[in-house]
Amino acid sequence: MAASSVPINDDAFGAATLRKVALRLIPFMALLYFVNYLDRVNVGFAALTMNEDLGFSATVYGTGAGVLFLGYVLFQVPSNLALERVGTRRWVATIMVIWGLLSSGMAFVTGPTSFYVLRFLLGVAEAGFFPGMILFLTVWFPVRMRAKITASFMIAIPLSSVFGAPVSTATLGVSGLGLDGWQWLFILQGLPACFLGLVVLRVLTDRPENAGWLTDSERGWLVKTLAAEHQQRDAANTANLRQTLFNPKFYLFGLMYFGMTICLYGLSLWLPQIVKGFGGLTNMQVGLLTAVPYVFAAATMYFWCAHSDKSGERKMHVALPVILGGLSLAVSGYLIDSPGLAFVALSIASLGTYAALPLFWTLPTAVLGSAAAAGGIALVNAIGNIGGYVGPVVVGYFKDQTGSYTYGLLTLGLFSILSGVLALLMGHDGRTEPGRVR
Repeated sequence: MAASSVPINDDAFGAATLRKVALRLIPFMALLYFVNYLDRVNVGFAALTMNEDLGFSATVYGTGAGVLFLGYVLFQVPSNLALERVGTRRWVATIMVIWGLLSSGMAFVTGPTSFYVLRFLLGVAEAGFFPGMILFLTVWFPVRMRAKITASFMIAIPLSSVFGAPVSTATLGVSGLGLDGWQWLFILQGLPACFLGLVVLRVLTDRPENAGWLTDSERGWLVKTLAAEHQQRDAANTANLRQTLFNPKFYLFGLMYFGMTICLYGLSLWLPQIVKGFGGLTNMQVGLLTAVPYVFAAATMYFWCAHSDKSGERKMHVALPVILGGLSLAVSGYLIDSPGLAFVALSIASLGTYAALPLFWTLPTAVLGSAAAAGGIALVNAIGNIGGYVGPVVVGYFKDQTGSYTYGLLTLGLFSILSGVLALLMGHDGRTEPGRVR
């Protein structure tokens, strides 16, 4: 049957259309996020030799690793509103080229001041990317499949460590042209963002209405389906951006995300050095061992989110892994002198945190009307990513003060548990989301 003759309400036709959209957009978006996240956390691997070369203390490193998120937070809402005006395709292309150059520029850090400045500017450049991608998904995919789709995109986070960890530590052994391995790491991992930023202009399409790669019937079905869902959601959520910015609920969502990002970045930016501290490991062995928790985290993230979509339940799917991850992280601090047990606990902590990340975004996006979506997502993401600053700083501070990671890991775990409690208090049943067939 020709595509133009397929009934607009045919379920099989709709499913085939969404598969076509997903295959076109999600692998490429995941690749972009892979590069984005690697450029954000590769400093953790560079630190294995950079800290000694530049004489950085744990506090200096933790502050520099975290200061990226201050720039990220300060420019979050303006960058996402600019994306709304300019369009996803052009804005993402622009900021990717800029952050790629800044990431490569990290190779020329000479001391704490240049370290802080470049990390801050990198955060400014990256500010609009992730919330822009979350907003982009709401433009292309209905609510009923959003958790699995978001997980398919965000699976790039653990995968960036699965592949990035051994590659990064292998690069530490490279030298030439007067540059050390950690400098080559930044240069080689920053340049792909510049190239992909140019590719974005050809691959991404701002809205379904402009998708020349869909047939008329596919485009018509998608536009009609999403318009009906957005209309239903907007009727239930009439708040505009101004009302959203003064709504306490979204600050609580931000606090929930704050606890999750403290755990996420406090662990990911320090894990290579924690593993190195187990003793007797080469940098390459550290890279391979660091990749292990993220292999399981990637698999768990996808299947846990698929289960949430299938069951329609959201609240417990967010709360349970976050609480489990927090408890495991806290326990790992007391097992730090038993490397095997500590590594198992750290792996469980990673698994729990990553499993909940995509599902978290189903909570605020389900209660945002179209008028408030861009600013509301950016607001929640901005508050939450303050945790990206606090987490690495806390671990570094306690490491310098006590000579151990115990109290830093305990602090991260307690914040993660707080996020789980907030999810239980604020979460909703996904089966009541607008657009879900009940």
